Amino acid sequence: MQFIPMQRKDNRLLAQLRPLSLQFGFQHHPLGSVLMGFGHTRVLCSVSVEHSVPRWMKEQNQPGGWITAEYQMLPGATAQRTEREVMRGKLSGRSAEIQRLIGRSLRAVVDLNQLPGLTLHVDCDVIDADGGTRCAAITGASLALECAVRKLLQQGVLTESPLKDRVAAVSVGLLSGQVLLDLCYEEDSAADVDMNVVMTAGGRFVELQGSGEEASFSEAELGYLLNTARCGIQEIFAFAEEALRDAE
Repeated sequence: MQFIPMQRKDNRLLAQLRPLSLQFGFQHHPLGSVLMGFGHTRVLCSVSVEHSVPRWMKEQNQPGGWITAEYQMLPGATAQRTEREVMRGKLSGRSAEIQRLIGRSLRAVVDLNQLPGLTLHVDCDVIDADGGTRCAAITGASLALECAVRKLLQQGVLTESPLKDRVAAVSVGLLSGQVLLDLCYEEDSAADVDMNVVMTAGGRFVELQGSGEEASFSEAELGYLLNTARCGIQEIFAFAEEALRDAE
């Protein structure tokens, strides 16, 4: 397989990210909040603290604290308005799966023992959806969590940072035999293979979600997908690092 230097409908190269955007402190009340943008996809990620832990931790005498996440699409996030899931009386399978993914991704880079008796609630609300919302949510949530931890350290609630690394995510896919990075909705819906890759800044994988849509893919193609995702995530970390420095 070879990468062909062709452009996509939004004038990107195959292995090029959509324009990234970050706005810190988007909300006043949460400990940390970030408006994360991957092109036209924008997700508001915020972190709030609760000075208690889930009941199951108390019952099992589990030390430390916990991180949990919630994810939802706002009604106007897509071209056609979608009903709030609370109005349906239950969370959709998709939202439940994504918020579990966000929680797992964050807990993978946090020492929960350094959160004594605390629960950090991470809320990810999709304002505009154009593909890759879970990847934008993970990336933004990690940065919002970092901001929240800084504030907890300043307040004296924490004496040591529980953060072991940063985490970010990006989508890759196979479309017409080509490997694409950071798929928009149109590309995602047409892709033969779609994959979401979650990695740490240290280069370790946290989670891989990949499947063929009425198609299959080879080991070599998998290697190209992962290498493309790794390069994209490195760019995301570099962008985030610069944005954090500018925000200080």
